Amino acid sequence: MSAGHDHSHAHSHGHHHHDHAPKLDHLNTAFIVGIILNSAFVVLEVVMGLWSHSLSLLTDAGHNLSDVAGLALALLAFKLTKVSSNSEYTYGYKRSTIIVSFFNALVLFIAVGFIGYEAVIRFLHPEVIAGGTMAWVAFAGIGINAVTAWLFVKDKDTDLNIKGAYLHMAVDAIVSFGVVISGLIIYFTHIYWIDSLVSLIVAVVILKGTWSLLSDSLRLEMDGVPKEMDVEKIKLELMKAKGVVDVHHIHVWALSTTENALTAHLVIDQKATSSFDSIKHDLRHRLEHLSISHSTFEPEFADEKCLQVDC
Repeated sequence: MSAGHDHSHAHSHGHHHHDHAPKLDHLNTAFIVGIILNSAFVVLEVVMGLWSHSLSLLTDAGHNLSDVAGLALALLAFKLTKVSSNSEYTYGYKRSTIIVSFFNALVLFIAVGFIGYEAVIRFLHPEVIAGGTMAWVAFAGIGINAVTAWLFVKDKDTDLNIKGAYLHMAVDAIVSFGVVISGLIIYFTHIYWIDSLVSLIVAVVILKGTWSLLSDSLRLEMDGVPKEMDVEKIKLELMKAKGVVDVHHIHVWALSTTENALTAHLVIDQKATSSFDSIKHDLRHRLEHLSISHSTFEPEFADEKCLQVDC
């Protein structure tokens, strides 16, 4: 039974699981363009931030640098999902995408800590800042971040890392807008503590976006059921198949940020005319519609006793 089962398993998921994975080519370009644009902008912000004494420009530069690192990591994780499995890593390196999105969130949390600390120091000891320069540089930042976010917008719901990249960029565009406003206020009023205030607001905005990224990736890291999945619903869908009497021992987990897997025990009605192969085929088809691309089933017949401890 199991030999034929394994063969049909390999056979049946080979041709379709790419539908769920985002197409790599335009994403590859999106990542590379994003990395180049943002790296250039970081250099500009650091130079101008030091020249104009603006903490919010320097903070934003640090934040953008973490974005560049995040984009580079996400691109690497993507490349790794394409590396085929081997005898030591039987699932390939797909999981790296989950580790990367977790790491990405962590980096952002650390960045926020630095921003907060610096802003508080600056509140106590305000510095003279060239507000005009600050506003111009940040204005350029809005453009760069908006373009990069736009590159990822249509794939953002297919993968946690792309969502991460998109969130980073969208947040950055908002941040740059805040820096523009504070630059103008400083230019006209010379109220320098505005710079620190903006830095703190930036920090809060980043925290909000990062929290969900952190909890989602941690959940997948712990083999939790992916957030958009409902085990009861999956079970009901499997029970609809002809010849299936009961389903138990269901495990659903994420192989990567785009692919999900399932294993389950099926109780098969022996009087059912359909063969186990056709039942499996039906079930796999149903699962594809629920975004599960890898499935393994263990059959039991209605008059057998399940021997596992927790039956």
